[in-house]
Amino acid sequence: MPRNLKITLAILAVAVLIGLISLRGLDRRIQRLSENPTTEEQARRELLETGISTPTDLKVQTKIYWAAGPDKTAPVQVAIALSADPVKRAKQVLSELIENPPTEDQRTIPADAALLGFYLLPDGTAIADFSDVLATKTPSGILSEGMAVDSIRLTLESSIPSISRLKILIHGQEVDTLAGNVDLTGFFALNPPTARIPTTPPSAAAQSGSRK
Repeated sequence: MPRNLKITLAILAVAVLIGLISLRGLDRRIQRLSENPTTEEQARRELLETGISTPTDLKVQTKIYWAAGPDKTAPVQVAIALSADPVKRAKQVLSELIENPPTEDQRTIPADAALLGFYLLPDGTAIADFSDVLATKTPSGILSEGMAVDSIRLTLESSIPSISRLKILIHGQEVDTLAGNVDLTGFFALNPPTARIPTTPPSAAAQSGSRK
């Protein structure tokens, strides 16, 4: 047998052997995954639960905004343990919003949605990063999308006074809309300053008094 042919056959044999080893390893990995499946629901719950509770949490009454009809949200007083840390507190109230609506009809956020991260900047800007499910499973429409955003915005506003505005991301990315209608490219204002009551200038008050 020619020497070149022997070399070629040897190379082919090594390649086949490597391929068989790789396939066997892949098969073992697939088998392990099938025996220990990690569903999106499990991953979501683990992510929401990790690092949320703290030893100093106190059970307090707080407002969570759920649906109160086809086109609006309303607060429901809920007693839950909340952290003094605003970031952990935000995760706790958003977890409650997603996990525990009083009824399914009052749900505003898809049950499979996950809060992937929450960040609070020194200027009061909050960034809430949700999984793709928030966009893919929220029914498309100005009312349903508006209620989803309002429930997030108002729940955070009532629980964390230090937040001044909110940015919603989907899987770490800015998207144009939630599900085709509500604009997510900007910020949502939270805790706006209380409107000042106009006061009568002293000179005007004096003139008014002099005419009496």
